[in-house]
Amino acid sequence: MISAIIDRQRSLGAPGLSDGSPDDARAMLASGRDGLGGGPDMATIQDVVIPGRSGPVAARVFVPAGEVVGVMAYLHGGGWVLGALDDFDPLARTLADATRCAVVLPDYRLSPEHPFPAGLEDVEDAIVWAATAALPVARPLPLVVAGDSAGGNLATVALRRLGGTVQTALQVLIYPVTDCAFDTPSYRQHADGLPLTRRDMQWFFEQYAPQDMWASPDISPARAADVSALPPSVVITAEYDVLHSEGQSYAAQLQAAGVPTHLQTYPGVTHGFLRMHNFLDVARDAVADIASAVARGVSEPAEEPS
Repeated sequence: MISAIIDRQRSLGAPGLSDGSPDDARAMLASGRDGLGGGPDMATIQDVVIPGRSGPVAARVFVPAGEVVGVMAYLHGGGWVLGALDDFDPLARTLADATRCAVVLPDYRLSPEHPFPAGLEDVEDAIVWAATAALPVARPLPLVVAGDSAGGNLATVALRRLGGTVQTALQVLIYPVTDCAFDTPSYRQHADGLPLTRRDMQWFFEQYAPQDMWASPDISPARAADVSALPPSVVITAEYDVLHSEGQSYAAQLQAAGVPTHLQTYPGVTHGFLRMHNFLDVARDAVADIASAVARGVSEPAEEPS
């Protein structure tokens, strides 16, 4: 499987994400969009505007056909630098269809044009909106917050900062960025030669915030003194990923703090594999596993916010 992912990247003639400018990297991500295929048809898809503290935040809402059991705020990946609604439209459709959740996909501000904490603040505002807005579904519904890579980082940081103000049934963190340490076992083992390299991650951090801020728990959530107020969690890691070690460590940190946490590592795949759900059985398995976790999460009463 890993060879298929690497061969696909090479077939696109893609340079490293950090080899050019942020616009170059964004264009690279967009150029591979059509090759990943589409997603299921939805009952409705609506582009909306979320009122944010610094101005409007564009978002797209995906409502699957049939019964809707929850609302999912999904924060896309891209190292806080990359990612647009169209890049993650197929994945949002797929998750909406599989989980039976209305998915809210915010187009949060990106670095370096809008450095930390701009994107994080947009995400916080989007989560609150997803929990309370008049969506085209019957309310009330449980809230799930999910994200991949930097989106997983934003998800768990935002939920910790929001505290008990938003009742959340589950957080789903897909190969999340949780620390600014670039010397973990997986960083050493997979520093080069894969779709996401150590240099790429260093470059993303450089775009996001000044180096003297990287150790802040609002950028490196593993450095938070207390994570016990976070909701029940699913943490997904990929076997061949520089972020593998920190994802596993963060899951252990959540468990040690008393947060019900399920850790799942998918073998034979690299960072970003979930977006290949139209091609890889293991990605489809991961979507099914997320759907099962969401079904369990939304069926169990969440604690009332304090």
